[in-house]
Amino acid sequence: MSIASFEPVLEYRQKSFHLEANARLRTVEQAIDFVNAQGIVAFWPIKGILLPSLWAAVAGDRPVPDEHDDPGHITWGWKDSMLGKKQWYYARIIHRRNTFVSLQHAPYFYALTANYGAPEEDYLDQYMQGQLTLEAKLVYEALLKEGPLDTISLRKAAHLTSNESNTRFNRALDDLMVDFKILPVGVCDAGSWHYAYVHDIVPRHFPDIPERARFIQEHDARAHLIEVYLRSVGAVRVKDLARVFSWNPDQITPAIKKLVEKSVLRDQIEFANQAGEWIALPGLI
Repeated sequence: MSIASFEPVLEYRQKSFHLEANARLRTVEQAIDFVNAQGIVAFWPIKGILLPSLWAAVAGDRPVPDEHDDPGHITWGWKDSMLGKKQWYYARIIHRRNTFVSLQHAPYFYALTANYGAPEEDYLDQYMQGQLTLEAKLVYEALLKEGPLDTISLRKAAHLTSNESNTRFNRALDDLMVDFKILPVGVCDAGSWHYAYVHDIVPRHFPDIPERARFIQEHDARAHLIEVYLRSVGAVRVKDLARVFSWNPDQITPAIKKLVEKSVLRDQIEFANQAGEWIALPGLI
């Protein structure tokens, strides 16, 4: 097993994540380029998950403050202004947290979901098989029938307006977003907070994503996403890679083997003063 210094990995991430002060993002156009370059970017840092974040690329590697006037929160305005503009894919994805995905790579995530056929039918099969909750079914059906709806209208259309249904409704939104069935496409002045997301179903808002995903095999999708991720972070423990994508070892091992054979990455790496088995870009070893 190779033994290598970890310093090149840390230096790689400093540049890749735009953590250096002179490389911070200043405009929404730069943010779009950042997402396209990294492929997968968290909105805010996700505890225990190694990912570049829009927050850190703008505000530096520091905790997200509660104060709304912190200059780093300009990222919130950028995110809202781009909803529906089709510059990136944004939803609750990695660990059910807000995530940006480059449109180039979104079909590979879609190819790993249970969305195999017609959007009017797949969800019913999942529901009958116990893979979709009743609340998720009702929310999806409301959007399927009514078109894009703000959160307040969506709760009414799905008959989930009681306080008791708050948790189940929010869980349904997350379940549907993680499975690439729905996504936020805008914000509007609605509800007591005068702020609500507008959601739509993915095949209607991004019809090209399901179409492109039809030709992607599952093993190719996993290998592709691992390569995208590794080109962003430089190196990662295999067990941490499994946590990021919520995949099991049987799903990861063949994909890593394929990428090793293509010389995209090296496996069975040991870094000095770092525990575990790692995979890394060849140039960092």
